[in-house]
Amino acid sequence: MKIFEIEINKINYSAILEKIVESIKNKKRLLITYVTADCLNKVYSNKILKNYYSKFNIVHPDGVGVYWATKFLYGKDGLKERITGSDFYPVLANEICKNKWKVFFFGDTEKTNEKLKTTKITNCLVGSSSGYNFNNEKIIQKINESNADILFVGLGAPKQEKWILQNYSNLNTTVIITVGEGIKIFAKIRKRGPKIFRLIGLEWFIRLLYNPKKFWKRYLIGIPVFIYRVILFKIKNEN
Repeated sequence: MKIFEIEINKINYSAILEKIVESIKNKKRLLITYVTADCLNKVYSNKILKNYYSKFNIVHPDGVGVYWATKFLYGKDGLKERITGSDFYPVLANEICKNKWKVFFFGDTEKTNEKLKTTKITNCLVGSSSGYNFNNEKIIQKINESNADILFVGLGAPKQEKWILQNYSNLNTTVIITVGEGIKIFAKIRKRGPKIFRLIGLEWFIRLLYNPKKFWKRYLIGIPVFIYRVILFKIKNEN
């Protein structure tokens, strides 16, 4: 499916896991990223940023905004279910433990990365590094020396996509996945709203209440802008 000329895979959690298993088993490089309504707003008028997403093997939808946008644009051919990183990462963490895959986390803060050592994936954790004030050559060396099967990159979109595309040819990691702030999910420090808010698609509102200074612009301005752009995209493509 296309939204703002970005191709998004019509995929679910089990299909993503299947691709990861297959990639690690066959030692075949796999690049995975996601798009949220906020990501789509950021790249809306930037052809260079839009082009980043075409280089990834899987671009999975993330969040209720993208889910409803596909329903509006494609009707019954839109997404069958809402996909979120917040729900997927715990499932992936279980798969990591089951298969004993080696994982490396690059992004967020040292404090967050330290929390990873207190979770169930600690035995599979072969390295981590903050996403602030890093030396690129040293990061690449550290990742390669870890012999990780999966590299998680959480630098925020589209910075993380750009970093991966510029550096993946120098990395020996089989699977590379962008996670944004998802490192906090793996570290079990991300606050989520009550389940009822998740089910009705209002988890963003809880995030806004937890941290209004950080998220007010993304949601209070970003959501109406996204809706307007989706409507405009549909009108243009129907003419």
